[in-house]
Formats: sequence, structure tokens, C-alpha cells
Amino acid sequence: MANRSKAKVITLPQPAGRRTRSKDKERGNVRSLREPSGTDVLLKWFEEKGVRQVKIGAVDVDGVWRGKYVSVEKFISACKGGLGFCDVVFGWDIADELLDNTKVTGWHTGYPDGHCTVDMSTGRIIPWEPDTAAFLLDFVKPDGSPFEPSPRQLLQKIHQRARDMGYQPKFGAEYEFFIFKETPQTLKDKGFANLTPLTPGMFGYSWLRTSASAPLVHAIINGCRDFGLDLEGFHTETGPGVFEAAIRYDDLEKAADKAALFKTVVKEICTRHGLTACFMAKVNPKLPGCSGHIHESLWSLKTDENVFHDAAAADGMSQTMRHYIGGLIELMPELTALYWPTVNSYKRSVENTWAPVTATWGKENRTTAVRVIGDSPKSMRIEYRQTGSDMNAYIGMAVSLAAGLWGIENEVEPPAPCASNGYAVDAPPLPRSLKEAVTLLKGSKRARQILGEEFVDHFVRTREWEARQYERAVTNWELERYMELI
Repeated sequence: MANRSKAKVITLPQPAGRRTRSKDKERGNVRSLREPSGTDVLLKWFEEKGVRQVKIGAVDVDGVWRGKYVSVEKFISACKGGLGFCDVVFGWDIADELLDNTKVTGWHTGYPDGHCTVDMSTGRIIPWEPDTAAFLLDFVKPDGSPFEPSPRQLLQKIHQRARDMGYQPKFGAEYEFFIFKETPQTLKDKGFANLTPLTPGMFGYSWLRTSASAPLVHAIINGCRDFGLDLEGFHTETGPGVFEAAIRYDDLEKAADKAALFKTVVKEICTRHGLTACFMAKVNPKLPGCSGHIHESLWSLKTDENVFHDAAAADGMSQTMRHYIGGLIELMPELTALYWPTVNSYKRSVENTWAPVTATWGKENRTTAVRVIGDSPKSMRIEYRQTGSDMNAYIGMAVSLAAGLWGIENEVEPPAPCASNGYAVDAPPLPRSLKEAVTLLKGSKRARQILGEEFVDHFVRTREWEARQYERAVTNWELERYMELI
């Protein structure tokens, strides 16, 4: 998974505390910008591209993008001294309902503005809004240290830990998702039932279906590329209106940004075609769920070699890779709430549906939670298959990396690999509900050790709230089963 692409470096101002890298790239309208420079360079770029406003934003705990448009003048000011962003985004749920159990913000704090800095390395032009530039924000505390409940700041912390150990993680994500011939209004009008998929029937890897939907498919592929999210593959998956996209791997933080942005890119493009893209883990009980797999490898900062590969080993796997897998498997049950963050996540975990139900691993085995891929210095990597398409990319990547690093540090040997049906082997079971998973996470000393007390405490509180909302709900299943007969 070595990154061999070369491109011109564009330099713009950079917030304090961020690393500079000499191999950043410019591709199309996207500028990967790391080295400090004056705001005059930024203004010149805006002038060249015809930028009239800037869209800024960050991902909340649920993986939802929260942001706003600002004027060019306001943005230049933010580049110099940061800006305020209401911290209610850490005090409400995915439906903007205020949480009643948070510590970091709430009625007791008055929901003040949190402080954000602009990550200048993330600048890009929005292809479908060509006069608009987009930049990502980092939440920081008043003293300038990272605001740890923020998913992107968690990822940065774990990334630094990997670098301190001498590793550069290279990650990539792939998503499965449904596309419906629906709009937000028709979804509500239909009560989210009897929806019309983009295409009918079960037709995975269909040459015909992608051609029939070529205007949309090309808009997604080209839009992603022009937005700096190069796709390595795009095809139909098994299910009506289901597609899968593999995003090109990159260094960890860039990979996470790409994975997180990919969802909103697909949603925005589909909306412009009168369609709705859905990244729920399980949409239909009769169909397989939607995955959000993470490809992971570690590379030496000194030699730029893949430390997961060992030519002397019979299976090509280094001891470092084995310990990394050991950490993933050992911590998987107690970290599940972070990988499966919604009530719906657990509906995907069903035997014989391509999603794991136990903590297992194997080489080229798609029935396990961790799949080892490749046997060469370039290709040797892990596919983390537990995560679904509803994952928060920052959290999923940060947590799996932290678990793997913990395995390396503690020299954790993994169990025997599964060479057969992963659903039939005796292995540690994964939690069957969000409530069960949150209970495990809440009691996990190791989770707090590797992720930090502040992040785990806040995440647990948000998931306890989420589970309580579900417990209070009366579902269509209950109405259909009990209303007339009981």
C-alpha cells in the first residue's frame, strides 16, 4: 500500500501544532497544504479559482458533518486566530435533540462557542459549487490542546502515538450503500417505507446496472476525484440499488478525511439527481447489510517499508502484524460500541450475511472479522470487517489503530487463524445490542487507557442516550405484531 503518486506542493498558512510534510499533493482542484506561508498565497489561490465563499465544518460523534458558509474575509481571520463554533454539536444527538447526560456541554455550561482552528491542509474546491472552497476544522481547548471528545482530534492523537512508535499508518475505506429514488420529503411522506430503489433485483458486480445509471455513476466517480477522493473501484453490490466504492488508501489522517467526506459527497451528488443515498448498516431484514471496511497497514518511518510483511515468514506475516491482530481480536468485544455506534448496527451482524458475529481472523477469509490480504511487501495489509457503513470513519480508524498498537506494545498473540467458516468456530462473541456494547465499553479500563478518559466518557454518554431513545420507541414491528391480536 505504498503511496507512489507525485505532485506539486502548494503551501498555505497552517495552524499551530500541526506537522508539516514535504510530500503533500495537489490534485485537480484539491490542495494538500502543509508548510507555513502567508495568507497572501491563500488569497491568490482563491482569486485563481474564483472563490466567493468558504464552507467550513467538522464531524460530530455520530459522523454527521456540521458546518457553515463564511465569507472570505471571515475565513482569513479564522486562519489567523481561529473562530468560535457552538459546542452544542457535542451536546445533541443525530436528530438535534439535546442530550440530558453530557458533561462537556449542556444547560449547565450555557452551550458556549467552542474554539476551532482551520486545518489548512484540507483546502479544496467543491466541484458542484465551483465558487466555494471547503476546509475542515479542529476543535481545541482554551489552552490550545485538542478537544478530545472530537473524533478528528482523537484520530490525530492516536496517529501521533503510532509515529512515536516509529510507524506511519496507511489506511483506506470502502463503503456499501443504497440509493433510492426518493427525496427527503418523499421519505417522510412514505413513513420511510415502501421506498423505490434506484435499480431492482439482486445484481452484484453488474456491468449492465452501472451503465444504465452511467450519468449518476460518472457524477459520483468524477465528483469524488475532483474533490480529492480518488476511488479505486465502484460497482453494484448484491441488493436493489446497492453500490460499493473503494476509496484509494493514503496516510492515516488524509484517509480518514476522505472516508468521512465520501458520505456527504455521495449524498450531495445524489440529492442533485433527485435521489437519496443511505449508509445505514441494515436497511432491509431480507438483504445483507452494508459494510464499511477499513484497510490497514503500518509502514516504517525510517525505511518506508511495510512492517506487516516478513519475507522470511511462511505466510508473509511479520510478528508485528501478528501482535497487531492480537490487539484487534483481544479488544474487539469491549470496543464494539465504537465500531457499531447505532441501534441499527447490530441488525447487520447476522450469521451467513458477510458480517461477523464473533472476534475471529483469517487469511483471505471473508467470514471473519479481520481478514489478512496479500503476501507481498506492497500489498500485505488487514481488512477490518467488523465496521459497517454507518461507522464514524475517524472513530473506526482511530480505535482499530489504537487496539492494534496496544497489541504490539503488549506483544499480544492472536488466536489460531480461521481457515474455514468463521460462523462455525468457537470464538468470543460480539455484543448483540448497543446497550450491551455500551456496558462493556463503559467498564473497559483498556479502552480508557488507549483512547483517553475524556473521549470514552463522552462517547459512552452519547450511546447510553441513543439506547434509551430506542427503548422508548414503539416500532412498526410491534404495532403489526400486537395491535390487533394481543
